Amino acid sequence: MDGKKEPAEVSYNTPYPGIYTITMYLFCSLAVAVTCYTLLTFGQSTGESALGPSAYTVNARFPTSVFSSYYIPPAPTKEPQPALHDPVLNITYPLNLTNPDTIPEIDDDPVFYPRPAVNVSNATAAALVQAAIANITDIIRTPGSSNCTKCREALAIAKSVTQVTPQSVPDMLVFLCEKFKFSSNSSCVESYPATNFGAIWTQVLAFADVGGLDGRYICNHLSSSFCSQPTTLPSNTTGLFPKPKPANATAPKPSGKRVKVLHLSDFHLDPRYAVASEANCSSGLCCRPGVHATGFTLPQIQLPAPLYGAFRCDTPYYLGLAALQAIGPLTGTSAKEPFAWSVYTGDLVSHDSQNQLSRAYVEYTEYSIYDMFKAYVGSPIFAVLGNHDSNPEAIDAPHSEPDGLGQQFSWNYNHVAGLWQQNGWINSTGANQARLHYGAYSVKNQYGLRIITLNTDFWYKSNFLNYYNMSNPDVSGMQAFLIQELQAAEDAGERVWILGHVLTGWDGTNPLPNPTDLFYQIVDRYSPHVIANVFFGHTHEDEFMIYYANNASDISRAKALTTGWIGPSVTPLTNLNSGFRMYEVDTGSFDIYNAYTWYANVSAFGSLDPNVTGPTYKFEYSTRDTYKIDWPADAPLNATYWHAVTEAMEKDISLVSKFNTFEGKTSVQSPNCTSEACAKAKICYMRSGSVALGLSCPKG
Repeated sequence: MDGKKEPAEVSYNTPYPGIYTITMYLFCSLAVAVTCYTLLTFGQSTGESALGPSAYTVNARFPTSVFSSYYIPPAPTKEPQPALHDPVLNITYPLNLTNPDTIPEIDDDPVFYPRPAVNVSNATAAALVQAAIANITDIIRTPGSSNCTKCREALAIAKSVTQVTPQSVPDMLVFLCEKFKFSSNSSCVESYPATNFGAIWTQVLAFADVGGLDGRYICNHLSSSFCSQPTTLPSNTTGLFPKPKPANATAPKPSGKRVKVLHLSDFHLDPRYAVASEANCSSGLCCRPGVHATGFTLPQIQLPAPLYGAFRCDTPYYLGLAALQAIGPLTGTSAKEPFAWSVYTGDLVSHDSQNQLSRAYVEYTEYSIYDMFKAYVGSPIFAVLGNHDSNPEAIDAPHSEPDGLGQQFSWNYNHVAGLWQQNGWINSTGANQARLHYGAYSVKNQYGLRIITLNTDFWYKSNFLNYYNMSNPDVSGMQAFLIQELQAAEDAGERVWILGHVLTGWDGTNPLPNPTDLFYQIVDRYSPHVIANVFFGHTHEDEFMIYYANNASDISRAKALTTGWIGPSVTPLTNLNSGFRMYEVDTGSFDIYNAYTWYANVSAFGSLDPNVTGPTYKFEYSTRDTYKIDWPADAPLNATYWHAVTEAMEKDISLVSKFNTFEGKTSVQSPNCTSEACAKAKICYMRSGSVALGLSCPKG
């Protein structure tokens, strides 16, 4: 082959290495040999080892050895039900927790309330609730006041109930929701019972300044027609940082040695996936028993759920393990030549309605996925919690919450810290940090890179416990922990990657304004010399954001500081393909020199014969080769590079259309972005690392 050295044969971390080797031999021996060889040696001039083939088709046989025993074994017509024993909790999870035919509808986990100021009889409590309902009804029906004023006055009445009979508040909220049609009756019942979010809202009402800023945020969350979203409060950085930013701070020089780093995100395992159930249901999570398509009634099925997944469903075991089996062959890694390290940017648990979730279901999913990662990925995996990785979903309490409620989610931090330590991903010091800091930790890996993880629920808009003391952007102390660790890294001359789940900006619709503005100031202070890159998940899409100096007052190449990489999801939900990404990383500067993405075409899953073959994961694109701007071959894909890409997009909106295709992992369901308005909006989002910046973008 043009006198070039043949690539070495690699032993892949797959249950079927022999089948893979034979397939590759045949593939490389046919007329497409030149293409095969090119892919195997792709990028070797810059120092990284070979990639694999352009596509990998998973064997039809389920890799049963990944789990030691099964309640229900895998079959071409049924998802498996492994019998999982959790060594941290020393329990074996029961079949009825995940069996799609026995999904629990009631969560019997502990419910926590604020302490009442006084003790009253049941009769007095009932009378107080009836009086509160009457007063709130009068407030709503009396003309004259603005919706925002009415909403906050109603909150004040509800707050008075929390101070006397907090356990009565959830039922009162359900009643008011249904009476005034704030949502459908089913949504009211899903949102406000005590075992769902009712007890959480009771805590919020008890501690919030409902007549002030807190009340405005709460009312805006309930409905934008009640109160407009308050504007971002400028972060007060006086005395915030232990030391001033060093003059002429610059990033360290690269070593010239490149390693492979895997980025996985948003796995969303669905162990309750039901093959042949409705995959195009009218609402909620599809591919479950009891759901139906619009215009259909059970037992009619419009679109039967394929064995490997569908666009409106989360990840069945068959798909999740197919993705993990494909990673080694496609990336050119193996047990002998593993990733240097891997990152997982959160969201393990499926998108069930809240009444079907529980601590046990979250813990089951955490153990199952991390165990599969350990089997197939192999390298140290640095993971963060996503908004779905809690119960109730998205809720985390700051340690400072009154009435001893600051520890109500310690069960989760203790569990994941134990799993991460047992898998050898973090040591006991890191695990103890994770227990203390809401699942977050700071560790230095074997290459000298410091990795700082964050629990981003503390800036997520759906963590309702964020809705009191809103003038303080860091009630939890999460960002104080980040500053502490970044300062220590600066003092030690270390480079840092920051990992989170919920992104800080893009279009500004996911996080809260004040905490993300504070994070922006922290990134500015410690970039570019300390922070090399920031990583998120959450959107399920393949995206990026750029952070600029001086709060983005000058959006230009010269002021671009740091990149936020938003990883593609394994789950196809919603209307996306399944995918994963790998980075080429320099071991001196810890900059990224290229990024590669692979995907599986979910629209083809329905036509697969599961007795013959599994899905195919394909090479989608190389970042450096896709955005061919005037950029040195030996320069990293840093924030300056990405700003230059956005400048090229402004001149040629076909590049935005290309980005849009990859954003959905080449899904046939992705809407196009060919108009100038859409292109302007997307470019603006790419340059928006905070809520304030994202919300100021034009809509397209």
